[in-house]
Amino acid sequence: MSFDGVFTHAMVAELKEDLVNGRVSKIHQPYQNELILAIRANGKNQKVLLSAHPSYARIQLTSIPYENPDTPPQFCMMARKHLEGAVLENIEQVENDRIIKFLFKSRDEIGDIQNVMLVVELMGRHSNIFIIEQDTMRILDAIKHIPSSQNSYRLIMPGTTYIEPPHQDKLNPFDVSKENFPTDLGMAEELPIEKNIQRHFQGIGTDTAKELAHLAQNDRTQLSDSFLSFFHTIKDYQLQPTKTTIDNKEWFTPVPYASLDGAETHFSSLSELLDDIYRNKAEKDRVKQQAANLFHVLQTETSRNKKKLTKLQRTLDETEQADEYRIKGEILTAYLHELTKGQESVELQNFYNDNEPITITLDPRKTPSQNAQKYFSKYQKLKNAVIFVTEQLKQTREEIDYLESITTQLELATPKDVAEIREELIQQGYLKKKTKKKQKNQKASKPDQYKSTDGTTILVGKNNLQNDQLTLKTARKTDIWLHTKDIPGSHVIIQDSDPSEETLLEAANIAAYFSKSRLSASVPVDYVDVKKIRKPNGAKPGFVIYEGQQTLYVTPDEELVERLKVSS
Repeated sequence: MSFDGVFTHAMVAELKEDLVNGRVSKIHQPYQNELILAIRANGKNQKVLLSAHPSYARIQLTSIPYENPDTPPQFCMMARKHLEGAVLENIEQVENDRIIKFLFKSRDEIGDIQNVMLVVELMGRHSNIFIIEQDTMRILDAIKHIPSSQNSYRLIMPGTTYIEPPHQDKLNPFDVSKENFPTDLGMAEELPIEKNIQRHFQGIGTDTAKELAHLAQNDRTQLSDSFLSFFHTIKDYQLQPTKTTIDNKEWFTPVPYASLDGAETHFSSLSELLDDIYRNKAEKDRVKQQAANLFHVLQTETSRNKKKLTKLQRTLDETEQADEYRIKGEILTAYLHELTKGQESVELQNFYNDNEPITITLDPRKTPSQNAQKYFSKYQKLKNAVIFVTEQLKQTREEIDYLESITTQLELATPKDVAEIREELIQQGYLKKKTKKKQKNQKASKPDQYKSTDGTTILVGKNNLQNDQLTLKTARKTDIWLHTKDIPGSHVIIQDSDPSEETLLEAANIAAYFSKSRLSASVPVDYVDVKKIRKPNGAKPGFVIYEGQQTLYVTPDEELVERLKVSS
């Protein structure tokens, strides 16, 4: 479901219980549209995620680690100025709309008490976060600035007065009772019950409307009882946060929805549910945003090299005709006395093929001797080309494999991996290094760590710089190295010279998952002792050669990979 008014109502109740009277200790803005507040409340440190993401806007507690930029954005600096050290007095939802107000009390630079309001509007691509001076309703800053040219209803800029989005003239479903339940709900017979519900009530998303219709068994006369019972459950916070999976698509709901017929997973809190739902979705979207130009460069270079490969293969195919040119040259030489200048072709006996007739094309502008020499020249040129073209084919195929390996790494990268992949592409000459401002030297990130079922450590390189470091420097010579056979993917190390069969299969599964063939049913994975791995001189990052390997066939299992991962 979407983060509708019903889910917002439940989430506000959860956050109030966990956060009210807590004090803001830190504020970060890891990404363009997302703010993280660290709040100390009820003896615990909590991380609150406020997201104005166009597709994944939400509010929640989160346990997912985020990488913060070296220089905080302007909005983050403004939030720190007004909210660090502030006490959260209350959290309010505007009726049943997706507008949430966080009310803080803090002190300004001279120690005077000030009331500051953080407003989060969860409105899809129009989502926004505001810092507002509560007494005057003046906008101190917004995470997205919207000029009047883009929104004629309200100007969203620092210094202007905050105006709420246009109010919908609908009923708040949490304020409805048996006595004031609308009698005309369902009078529009041409519309399904769920559409009638959404016409009358505020903040009810499509999935919730379908659930209400389902609970009433699509009987308009039973709607009020099932409607009131449903909202009584939400209002009394009798929740059971649920993820329902149907055909690989996931729905999140505050209680199990009978209208969703799929596999259910239950969680202890709404925030834990959202972490599970958005952990990969939001992260992949961030990688897509941060690495958009990298994907473009890789796609362009891969396409260029594939075209080059086609041309080289065509040239190599032509070299197979080299002997034909030599034969024609020798036949012409043998019959020079029978030829005259000006002929366009001649039919002669081919003494290399039982004197069968052979037609040879001639250049009428050349002498018979010159025509023979032309065929010998073509022969020699093609023979010389074989060595060059064969080497070029080898290099081009290696280039394509390398580019495809980088693309695979980007598709599976986390935001923190993108910087290292970008640095690698700069080192390899695919990107130009930015020199506008001095950048801090980034520490090389560590490979991801996994624990097999029997407790053995498994390490995984998420980019080629990590792969080289892991295989050639970190791993012991007696460790076991794994990689998908002839398929771009990550280097995987089992830190054990004699791992169990279970650990070997689990490590192979991880290697298959972090490869170009992660969606395949049967993926070949080579494994060998690290001491048998070597890197050729001048080879690109991540490229190694080996011998004496054995091969396993596994089917990548994402759930297994997630279960074995060690939290960073």
